[in-house]
Amino acid sequence: MTSTLPNFDNVLSAAKRLQGHAHRTPVLQSRSLNERLGLQVFFKCENFQRMGAFKFRGGFNALACFTPAQRQAGVVAYSSGNHAQAIALSAQILGMPATIVMPHDASPAKLSATRAYGAHIVGYDRYSEDAMAIAQGLAAECGMTFIPPFDHADVLCGQGTAALELFDEVGELDNLFVCLGGGGLLSGSLLSAQARSPRCQVVGVEPEAGNDVQQSLRRGERVRIATPQTIADGAQTPMVGALTFEIIRRHVSDIHTVTDAQLIEAMRFYAERMKMVVEPTGCLSLAAVVQAAPQMQGQRVGVIISGGNVDLARFAQLLCDPLHNGAA
Repeated sequence: MTSTLPNFDNVLSAAKRLQGHAHRTPVLQSRSLNERLGLQVFFKCENFQRMGAFKFRGGFNALACFTPAQRQAGVVAYSSGNHAQAIALSAQILGMPATIVMPHDASPAKLSATRAYGAHIVGYDRYSEDAMAIAQGLAAECGMTFIPPFDHADVLCGQGTAALELFDEVGELDNLFVCLGGGGLLSGSLLSAQARSPRCQVVGVEPEAGNDVQQSLRRGERVRIATPQTIADGAQTPMVGALTFEIIRRHVSDIHTVTDAQLIEAMRFYAERMKMVVEPTGCLSLAAVVQAAPQMQGQRVGVIISGGNVDLARFAQLLCDPLHNGAA
């Protein structure tokens, strides 16, 4: 694994491919939050990225590396929503067909957007069927190239460009909190942090109900869990990727977990104080910062908001009546 691990040079190459295609998303601050927490917090707002999430970076970078023959045959992927939209939009931009395996209970907004980008959707049951197996079977049957949502060098290096932009804009940080599902965003962020802010403590944040990476680090090997029941649908991954775990294992400072109730409080803060719609998964990083603030007084803290793709009816339900709408 050592010789095949991607590095920061690969992140820089991804940044060049993304120029003119990905948005350079804003970095925002909240004076009221800084005063309340005793920190200087910098929000990297990937909810304003194309298709509404950081996933566009990795999806486009991976597809931009295709050979002409691969482009003609097309791409297949599986995703609960954001990787689906990233691959669908990237394929549309690059002029190639895309097939996406998505759970039947995926966010209606994410299903609709993926279709709107021109992808063909194949449905499955996330609790009883194996999405990866379905996608790989389609790839073998139809000659398409399979691009996984996180465990792929081109994908994770593309994701690492978000942290790269953050460091380039605000300088070195004491801490960086990153939303964590399969590990693509975290592992890419770690590569950027090692080069741009080597003393920065990088923390991955998982849902409390889905702490497979936390368990994996404790055991020294990847742990598979049942699909977690959490409102953070983008982090309902049962096991971290092999490639992403190797990078995380070597470089991460810690893994924190937060509850669904804490995610809703972060959603409410973003909506009320920063006037932003952020999906539950995108709130993982801020929810952890709020909990850890007493141990970080006076420090410069980066928060990557991973995305803003949430069905508005669901968004309203969670904020108005969280205890009766799936929040634990």
